[in-house]
Amino acid sequence: MKRVFKATLMASLLPLVLTGCTGGTSVSSETVAQAEQTTAELADQSTAEAGGAPTAATTTAAASTTTDATTRAAQTAAADQEAATLTIIARGGSHVDVINAVKDKFEQENNVTIEVLGLESDELKQKISLDAANATGSYDLAMADDPWMPEFAEAGIFRNLTEMGYEADSDFVQQSLDIGRNPYGTGDLYALPFAGNVQFFFYNKELLSSLQAEVPTDWAAVLDIAKAAKAAGQVGYVIRGQQGNPVVSDYLPILWSYGGDVFDADWNVTVDSEAGQASLNFYLELLANGANYEKNDIVAAVSDGSAAMSLGWPSWYISDQGASAAYAVIPGKADADSTEYASGMIGNWMMGVTANSQQPELALKFLEYVTSAEAQKTGAEVGGVPTRTSVLSDPELLAKYPYFQTLLTATQNSVVRPRTSKWSEIETAYGTELSNAVAGTKTVDQALADAKTAIEKIMQ
Repeated sequence: MKRVFKATLMASLLPLVLTGCTGGTSVSSETVAQAEQTTAELADQSTAEAGGAPTAATTTAAASTTTDATTRAAQTAAADQEAATLTIIARGGSHVDVINAVKDKFEQENNVTIEVLGLESDELKQKISLDAANATGSYDLAMADDPWMPEFAEAGIFRNLTEMGYEADSDFVQQSLDIGRNPYGTGDLYALPFAGNVQFFFYNKELLSSLQAEVPTDWAAVLDIAKAAKAAGQVGYVIRGQQGNPVVSDYLPILWSYGGDVFDADWNVTVDSEAGQASLNFYLELLANGANYEKNDIVAAVSDGSAAMSLGWPSWYISDQGASAAYAVIPGKADADSTEYASGMIGNWMMGVTANSQQPELALKFLEYVTSAEAQKTGAEVGGVPTRTSVLSDPELLAKYPYFQTLLTATQNSVVRPRTSKWSEIETAYGTELSNAVAGTKTVDQALADAKTAIEKIMQ
């Protein structure tokens, strides 16, 4: 009789146990077993108290007690599975907007909370570098401007994604993906391209039309238009000739178009090469038929038609409201008969898993998610710039953001800044001498010779 009652009671209570296990919090097999044991014990107790004869009251009491036990077990299991937290240190602005726009789905599917700290560029780099010295990091993922990648790789700030088992798919624009490799282009991956960026050639469409000029595809044609604009009383071409990053970023695409570079394949400094001299002389000729403005004045002048042309980054001229000037891929050759080279400076923002993250596998999972085609398409609606070919070519997005097509072509024909951890110092020294040439305080030959000497000293 006792065995019959025990079996009957367990059969009646087990559905209650299983019902208590549903609803989103998984309860382990150990919890179910514990509930079954409780049922059996209650059956024994009830039978003994009833003198071997079970009653409806004792059965109901046993069921109630077992359900309470199951509920407590489920609550304990939920407490054991509290949401993890991933912390991302990022470049502020639209990059943070993108992460916040796509994170909800990942949070729900992975029982995790994503926290994002957005900072200006200089503070971002400083905090990442300082935190890297700690055994336990404050950040699980970090963003990095692409020129920082050699320095970060050398310092061991990012985990090796390849060694973690990550394999990139072919949808990433190759020039963007290569930035995350160390050595550049050929080595293991340490970061993935989170946000795309590459310089464009900007022009005032109405002004060029009034001059009966086509969009130039070589630099000699740019100069011809600049001269015509000047003759018509307008500013032909606007350079950004201030010391440091401004003049270096503005001038390098012209150096590259002439077939020159800062270093050769063996890291010999070549800024004073024949191509270097010809391109800097040409840059000064553009200035003679234009002006030297700072960024905001460049944008205003080309946008309102008081100037004809300039180089710039897409975000300078392009917003959700459209483009304030027309744009094209930067010319890649000196003149119509010259060899064509890649010429647009690439400037992607990368994201990697920090070496001192305590949950690297989960961090990598989010990195894969946030750089996926699905997330990039969603992120584009809040200012994100895709790094995948399929997203940059998406018809629906192109209808809203037509510049994506130019961005894809320009990225495929882009050039990365020299992959050295000393680039920041080099840029400062090089920019100082280029600015001296722009100001006329040094000749082209002297400025380039002094730049070479300074860069060689930095590289020692």
